[in-house]
Amino acid sequence: METEALKEMAISALEDVKAKDIKVLDVRGKSSITDIMIIAGGTSDRHLKSLAMNVIAEAKKQGIQPLGVEGENSGEWVLVDLGDVVVHIMMPAVRDFYNLEKLWVPDNPEQEQQA
Repeated sequence: METEALKEMAISALEDVKAKDIKVLDVRGKSSITDIMIIAGGTSDRHLKSLAMNVIAEAKKQGIQPLGVEGENSGEWVLVDLGDVVVHIMMPAVRDFYNLEKLWVPDNPEQEQQA
């Protein structure tokens, strides 16, 4: 699956379960790990798990096996690695603390997209 289609699939999966404040960061040329980072918020640990599980289920329906899932038991930050797209699902306080949007696109807000 191409990067754009993978990005759209992940966004759709997040929206289906009511993710909050979805942001898309294009980190091509800034990271050797991935091309796109999607950052989304959840309202509770159960909501975070539900969002992550929906992204994983939709990826598997498309024949994509996630490379890794981290934090599903922590309740504050879940990362789903789909290769060219990495999805960060965070509680508001954790998202504010780490501020990944500013870390990855500090001087070029045009690279940050609202989903």
